[in-house]
Amino acid sequence: MECLFLDDAYRVSCPARVTSTGGGRLRLDRTVFYPNGGGQPGDSGHLELDDGTLVPIADTVKGTAMDDVVHVPETGHPLPASGAPVTAHIDWDRRYRHMRMHTALHVLCAIVDAEITGASVGAARSRIDFNWPQPDMTRDEITTRLAELAAADLPVAPRWISEEELDRRPELIRTMSIRPPRGTGMVRLLEVEGVDLQPCGGTHVARTGELAGMAVSKIENKGRHNRRINVVFTT
Repeated sequence: MECLFLDDAYRVSCPARVTSTGGGRLRLDRTVFYPNGGGQPGDSGHLELDDGTLVPIADTVKGTAMDDVVHVPETGHPLPASGAPVTAHIDWDRRYRHMRMHTALHVLCAIVDAEITGASVGAARSRIDFNWPQPDMTRDEITTRLAELAAADLPVAPRWISEEELDRRPELIRTMSIRPPRGTGMVRLLEVEGVDLQPCGGTHVARTGELAGMAVSKIENKGRHNRRINVVFTT
């Protein structure tokens, strides 16, 4: 399957062909739908058939392989036959909120000098957990730093490296428990220019200027070493 979101997170639709309808779930030969993974929810949206019929997609999940994207339709809707041409449309407003939130968490990684223990991306609120037993910044100080990086309007872009290069650069892996998927020979990185570089398969904005209005709502103590930073957008 051709996963168009990997190289163009701003693409909202694409022509495609149904390749499978097994178990009431749809697979396409190409898609703009991001599947649930890395703490980021899967996309929702709809498929448009040639006759104008719309098939609502409630969720998108990963299948058995790295490039296997499974579209989960809402119940009660007739499904197109295998081989049918469709146009895939994502819920752009929801996707863009996830893009902003996911990128904000990468920027937080540049501000907090600690390993990541968990993260969750949401449309209204997101959080990232750090192995950070003695925080050396307050909520307001982190929010100020976030605003500075947003004002800098830095480029944000994915790039790929070989698995061998990742092995030579273990410092790129910031998470304590989750490792990037392997087996294809290549690993996708997300780079915030001069600020953060780490493996990530999610969708992100193109510049930090799109993160204006982000703020830390609270910092929570989740154990002796774990601190949770919650982030929201005020605009």
